[in-house]
Amino acid sequence: MLKINKQDALDYHSQEPAGKIEVIPTKPVSTQLDLALAYSPGVAEPCKAIAENPDDVYKYTAKGNLVAVISNGTAVLGLGNIGPAASKPVMEGKGVLFKKFAGIDCFDIEIDATDPDEFIKIVKSLEPTFGGINLEDIKAPECFRIETELREKMNIPLMHDDQHGTAIITSAALLNALEIVGKKIDEVQLVVSGAGAAAVSCLRLYLALGLKKENVVVFDKDGLIHERRTNLAPIQMQFATNRSVNNLEEAMEGADVFLGLSAANVLPAGLLLKMAPNPIVFALANPDPEVSYQLAMATRDDLIMATGRSDHPNQVNNVLGFPYIFRGALDVRATEINEAMKLAAVHALAELSKEPVPEMVNKAYGDNTLAFGRTYLIPKPLDPRLITSISPAVAKAAMESGVAKAPIEDWAAYEDQLRARLGVNQKLMNRMTSAARANPKRVVFAEADNYKILKAAQILRDEGICWPILLGPQEKIEAIARENSVDLEGCEIINILKQDAKRDEYAKLLYHKRQRRGMTLYEGRRLMRERNYFAAMMVETGEADACITGLTKDYGKSIIPSLQVIGTEDGVRRVASMYIIQHKKGPYFFADTTVNINPTAEEMVEIIGLTARAVRFFDTEPRIAVISYSNFGSNSGVLPEKTRRATELAKARFPNLLIDGEMQANVALSPQLLQEHYDFSPLAEKGANTLVFPNVESGNIAYKVLQEIGGAEVIGPVLMGMRKPVHILQLGASVRDIVNMASIAVVDAQMGSKAL
Repeated sequence: MLKINKQDALDYHSQEPAGKIEVIPTKPVSTQLDLALAYSPGVAEPCKAIAENPDDVYKYTAKGNLVAVISNGTAVLGLGNIGPAASKPVMEGKGVLFKKFAGIDCFDIEIDATDPDEFIKIVKSLEPTFGGINLEDIKAPECFRIETELREKMNIPLMHDDQHGTAIITSAALLNALEIVGKKIDEVQLVVSGAGAAAVSCLRLYLALGLKKENVVVFDKDGLIHERRTNLAPIQMQFATNRSVNNLEEAMEGADVFLGLSAANVLPAGLLLKMAPNPIVFALANPDPEVSYQLAMATRDDLIMATGRSDHPNQVNNVLGFPYIFRGALDVRATEINEAMKLAAVHALAELSKEPVPEMVNKAYGDNTLAFGRTYLIPKPLDPRLITSISPAVAKAAMESGVAKAPIEDWAAYEDQLRARLGVNQKLMNRMTSAARANPKRVVFAEADNYKILKAAQILRDEGICWPILLGPQEKIEAIARENSVDLEGCEIINILKQDAKRDEYAKLLYHKRQRRGMTLYEGRRLMRERNYFAAMMVETGEADACITGLTKDYGKSIIPSLQVIGTEDGVRRVASMYIIQHKKGPYFFADTTVNINPTAEEMVEIIGLTARAVRFFDTEPRIAVISYSNFGSNSGVLPEKTRRATELAKARFPNLLIDGEMQANVALSPQLLQEHYDFSPLAEKGANTLVFPNVESGNIAYKVLQEIGGAEVIGPVLMGMRKPVHILQLGASVRDIVNMASIAVVDAQMGSKAL
């Protein structure tokens, strides 16, 4: 599990603007006409249209893609009854997940009402505003009544995710686990620890899948759920047993499955030995399960286990379900989320687990062994196929069960829409950091006497992305850390001025490398007193796996030491750099933006080759446009002629590469313009996602404009063509930039052979 620093969490939420969400207009509002159309008098027209035909609200407003995340804060996971205001950060976070994983817009609504009747009345009144309702963190047994009555009274999809999310994910895992061990669901004996909302919903869905109620025993904090109990809610009574079982130890005798949704360490590991052969244990208490994973696996080698933790196999994570279930429900304008839709999600998840895992997922988790089996029962949260597997299945089930008001006819087009809504960029850096955590490497930071570097090092260490090596005066580094409450435990600090023997060793290596290029041993010893040279030599000798520098010096001065010490990879005559532009439309890649001032056409070809390889490194197939101020000969001049020549040479050298030019940037990025005016271009179908600029000036200006006023996150520069991983930061890069670049450097180092 990630280590979360308390102050970091508070700072994250309090930095301006406070919170995690904002509202952004989706239409132009820059002119008087825009404003008149957006509000008065133009807004009257859609209002009248909706009054005449209420269903037009989906045509003229955002309702069809808008979900409310609603809570009264009475059962916040891990925190309990903290009230509506204190629950708001959680609800905002749930909204962020809706947007990130399914492209769904959200408003979080925290209601100061614990009386079910009052709560139901408030939520029911919101139906005209929202396309769907996600109930969250409402305590049992009230949550059962609230959801049941709201489903009866409302005609939009509604789900209490605490109940059904866990039920759907565990149902998929259970089906697959039973298939692996060769057992049938209608024959297994199930023991449940916990009788809250999630446990009851799991049981109800398991029954729908074929589980026999007489094969179930349930325990809550007061003991066995038995028919003699008088303190149970009606929905819990349906799972009361009349079996003569006195305690958990007796119940576990011969049990096939244990489901835990209760508290940490309530299941002694010894009881696992009483279970039937090939037992299945879902210990889902968070952050610590009912029995520790390590202890359970050490107790029985035939055990299949799932937990709620990301550091164990088979993580039961609700983000595998709710974004995609609501996506499918919204897209057919379902009037509810019914049992058929939930079961469709279950089977879609289960089936997706059996398909070959994409390379990008293997890379994200640093595991090339991911395949259907005991440690891979359900897909990983970063699997990009989830949206195109679950959402269509849910939509089809809604249509087949008669609750869809806007049926889908073209399923291939629908899947394209789903991919377009999300954009690969949403998960690009997630995959990088997940892959880095799977096999962290040693990253040396040459400018460690700087707060940003130290804060980034703490984050990188806490997240398990890399092992930071910090170069600089130890006393100064520790003083900066103390002043800023930065915890550097686990980070190696090296004052290179106190490393006489090592500096001398490195100086001799540098002299040997460059003695025929004017380097003297004296000069080598002098240069090894500079941290950029020392850091580069650590990477060259294998004492570090990657190097990050450039925060406090300009790019040219920062890159020279690495070029002299490490050099370019074989066959590469010059390095180049690339920026990743993360935009809601998808990731874009810009090259060269920092290194080559005015490359020749031949040099541009090499840049194109490096860039294409780097784009593939980020799990994206490059569609390259060579940029100029001319479209296919429409203007003459040195730059158009150079880019035209570079395009011709690149097509000859890389015949399988999708590339065209010379062309203007707006044309390259617009399939509509390409299809209207230049339909002969191989980029006409989708447009370009990779722009190669004719000189550093144009590329540098383009990415900086987008960074400052274009609403895009810029990652980079990614240095391409070095023999070993080295990356040069932007001057004054942020802590987030440093963390991103270190993650990329680690994955680059993991690849062994050069990938960037």
